[in-house]
This record gives sequence, structure tokens and C-alpha cells, in this order.
Amino acid sequence: MARPTTRVLALLELLQTHRRMTGAELAARLEVDGRTLRRYIAALEDLGIPILAERGRYGGYMLMPGYKVPPLMFTQEETLAVGLGLVAARRLGLGDRAAAIESAQAKLERVMPAPLQKRLRALGETVALDLPAPSAPVDDATLATLAEAIRSARRVRLDYQPEAGAATTRDVDPYGLVYRRGRWYVSGHCHLRRDLRSFRLDRIRQVQLVDAYFGRPAHFDAAAHLARSITELPRAIPVSVLLHTDLADAMSDLGESLGTLAPVEGGVLLQARTDSLAWFARQLARLGCRFTVLAPRGLRQAVRRHARRLLAATEARRVQGRPRGGTRVSSGDGV
Repeated sequence: MARPTTRVLALLELLQTHRRMTGAELAARLEVDGRTLRRYIAALEDLGIPILAERGRYGGYMLMPGYKVPPLMFTQEETLAVGLGLVAARRLGLGDRAAAIESAQAKLERVMPAPLQKRLRALGETVALDLPAPSAPVDDATLATLAEAIRSARRVRLDYQPEAGAATTRDVDPYGLVYRRGRWYVSGHCHLRRDLRSFRLDRIRQVQLVDAYFGRPAHFDAAAHLARSITELPRAIPVSVLLHTDLADAMSDLGESLGTLAPVEGGVLLQARTDSLAWFARQLARLGCRFTVLAPRGLRQAVRRHARRLLAATEARRVQGRPRGGTRVSSGDGV
């Protein structure tokens, strides 16, 4: 159910959009009774918004002719922030929010001065953010409830369905929300496991606020915790590789998704776990530096096999590029 403040603003929007509406029409659109509608009308009048009321059976309400809500005053930097926020919202996997986003942009444009209207519209039409496409829809109410719980440091109760196994109900102190590679996560202290945990929002079947509060750890980084927890998943094979580079270059090549990186004597130590040595060898092939496989021995063999496949693919392309006489043909570009 919408909050009273939301409905008061919706009433103002209806009165601005329609020249005149009856009390019955407004009450039906707002899903309230006549008494509540009159209370909302009074709230707008208390804000200094002039509303004309026509009494009688066919009476109605309308804004005083010539009255307009004052333009929103945004700086150029604020307009850029709002515009980019609307563009990003289209890519964050929040169910079907396209209509709401377009409605929000239309309302902002209607009350903005003309130069800012054009700037906001230009951002929406020309900017494309290379965010991962959402891979799982998220319920808006779930996201909003968790955001409120984090802001107010209030505990929540989750009905959670993991990928494998039975659903569980658990109390969680939520510390932060993260959007990562097309999915939303919440990280916090799980009272069932008595430890930090991260949960995918698309697997939360129900969430409700609990009448209990918590203290959030100082300097908790939800994104960093999520990255660590993903790399530390209990996969079958532990891996240890010495990268002959510095930490900045290692982070640039691999990010934080492959494993943990720590500076050591002679370079950077990469520690991780994997279920496939062949897959891990392909990830190491992305590196722009030399590396030494410390463990396991099978990873060294997987790297050699991958190197041979790359060489074989390169030789095959060279052979295909030669004419029958044996003279090599060059395309003029390419590597």
C-alpha cells in the first residue's frame, strides 16, 4: 500500500495532468475514500497550492487557472547526475521498471526549465552504460525493504531458497547491497550460520523487518566482502600461482573475481580454488606477465595443453592463408 505522502504527490500529479476531475474519479484513482481524499486536498492547500473545489453532486477539483508548480532548479552537474541515474536504472534488473523510469523522466522534464529539459533528454537518448545485463529479475519491494533495513540498522527475516537444498528462514543483520555481474546481493551477519554471509536477492522469497537493531561494523565494504566470498567458495581444487608483476598490474589483468591477490617477495601470490584446471589455465592466459604455477602440478600440465592448442590454432590459420604454390599471402592488416 502506498504511503499517504506518496498519494498526496500522486493527487497533485493528477490535478496537473487533468484540467478537472470529480471527487469520485480522484478517490478511485488513488484507491481511497472521500474523507481521505478531502484530507489530502487539505494537505496540498497547507503547502500553498491553490485548489478550486466545486460543490454539489457533480462537483470536482481543479488547480487555480494559471498556477504551475515552480520549476525545479538543477545545476548542470545535478542534471548530469539525475540523467545518468535514470540511464543506469534501466540496467539494474529491477523487474519491469521501464514505464516508471520513463514516467519519472517525463515529470522531471515537465517542471524543469527548457535548457535543462533538453540536457536531460539528450543524456537519456545518447548515453549507453556498459553495465552487465540483468540475469535474474529482482522484486522492487525486496530491494526497498533491505535498503531501509540497512539505513536504519534493523534486522530482517529472510525466506531463502538456495540453488540446491531446502529453503531456510533466517534472521540477518544486513550491512550492504551490491549489484555484481547482473545480479543483486545483500551481505550481512547471518544469525543462523553465526557468520558473515551474502545472499542473492532473486532467491529471497520473502523479507520482513524484525523489531531488533544492530551495530554495523565500521568500514565494512560490502562489494569487497562479496568478491572475497565468491573466490573462497568451497571448490574442489586449491590453486597457488606466483605472478611476476606488481599488485596494481595483477589487479588490472585479473580483477578480484579469480582469487585473492597478495604482494609477496618476487611478485604477487594468487590463491584460489577451482573445479576445472583447464578453465583456470585459460584465465592465466590473459595475463600480460610471466607466472610460476606453484600448485597443483596438474595446472602446469593444463597450461601446457592450452598453449599447444593456441599454437596449433595459429599454425592452422597460417596454412589456410598460403596459396598452393607455397607462397604466403598477406592480407595487409592483422597480426
